[in-house]
Amino acid sequence: MSAWLWPTTADIGMRVFAKDFPSLLAEAGLGMQAYLMSEASSQHLNAHVRHTGEWRIRSEHNPHDVHFLYLAWLDELLYRAEVHGQWYIDAMVKVEQDDDGWMAVAQVSWVNAELIEREIEIKAVTTHNLIVAEVNHGEHIVSQWDDVPDFEGPGWYADVVFDI
Repeated sequence: MSAWLWPTTADIGMRVFAKDFPSLLAEAGLGMQAYLMSEASSQHLNAHVRHTGEWRIRSEHNPHDVHFLYLAWLDELLYRAEVHGQWYIDAMVKVEQDDDGWMAVAQVSWVNAELIEREIEIKAVTTHNLIVAEVNHGEHIVSQWDDVPDFEGPGWYADVVFDI
């Protein structure tokens, strides 16, 4: 055999907290975009003309699982920046369920992605260590990382790993 697996540290994790699942999607988008852009772009973000539109996102892999809707949402934000030149700024998100599964319907604000200086590239949003969960009232989520706070419900939280 001429193939071997080797470990890599080419990834970064992100934890997100929010009051409900639609807000979790919006906050995850903000967190991912903040990680990608340079400090200079972050400081001048409000100087750019904002555009708005409705984005409808559904997971093609497993549309009946909210974990995959979360992944599809983040993948879509990366895709829209790279292919359509739409850099996500903020959104009001509504999550709907029908016979075809879960769908995020978002009223999105975006700016021209060419105006945003990036410091890093995310190659993929992974399922490695993926958690998307509702936290009940009084339930406590303890962080294993010094820079990430603990969280007490009610609300939602998610952990995701980006391949960079």
